Amino acid sequence: MRRANGHVRARADATGPRGLPISLDGVGVRRGAAALLRCVDLVVAARTRTLVIGPNGSGKSTLMRVLHGLVAPTEGRIDWGGLAAPPRGQAMVFQRPILLRRSAARNIDYALRIAELPRAERLRRIDGALAATGLAAIAAQSARTLSGGEQQRLAIARAWALAPEVLFLDEPTASLDPAASRAIEALVRDIHAGGTTIVMSTHNLAQARRLGERIVFLHEGRMTECTDAAEFFRAPRSPEAAAFLEGERL
Repeated sequence: MRRANGHVRARADATGPRGLPISLDGVGVRRGAAALLRCVDLVVAARTRTLVIGPNGSGKSTLMRVLHGLVAPTEGRIDWGGLAAPPRGQAMVFQRPILLRRSAARNIDYALRIAELPRAERLRRIDGALAATGLAAIAAQSARTLSGGEQQRLAIARAWALAPEVLFLDEPTASLDPAASRAIEALVRDIHAGGTTIVMSTHNLAQARRLGERIVFLHEGRMTECTDAAEFFRAPRSPEAAAFLEGERL
């Protein structure tokens, strides 16, 4: 991993993304009598930046977990670039980062050890990830003592150190103040510019406007729109999306 022309890059010799596109065909997820997702058809192409939005309880987090392979559909099918299971080239960051009781650097090192990378490569990636996310000065500090914004940046640094082809971010700024949120947004743009596919859920429409290239809108578990971000905010096609946007404007 290196930084070039202001952008974070996973690897200089990348030959192409594995596990992409991610294709959902009639995917549904049920928990007992409750339908969390209903007949979702979706394609996530390589090197896109997709923002998943919708009301609370619309299925955003469930969709993110399905795309990452953490939740298996109860109906329909999903494949990752023709593969029946997600490849290792994916990473996910949750709304509340799960950090170990150790230093910022050792949190990243733990993930790289799990990936069975040699020590020299681990050290190189740790240094690069901390520098790229502005955390180099606190590398030795306990992760549990960091601010909320720093913890989320560390979670992203840990995921990015794995050099993922796809980075999933499930409402990563939901509990952060505006300054910390903007820092995360800048990092997301930089990572995407380095060639990583981004799929991110958010409840913040202003953030979706700033970051989105494609918008996926969910309502009661159904995907009612998947379209260009500018087109979505200018003229949403579904009544559910139009009502959601109008409510935000009031």
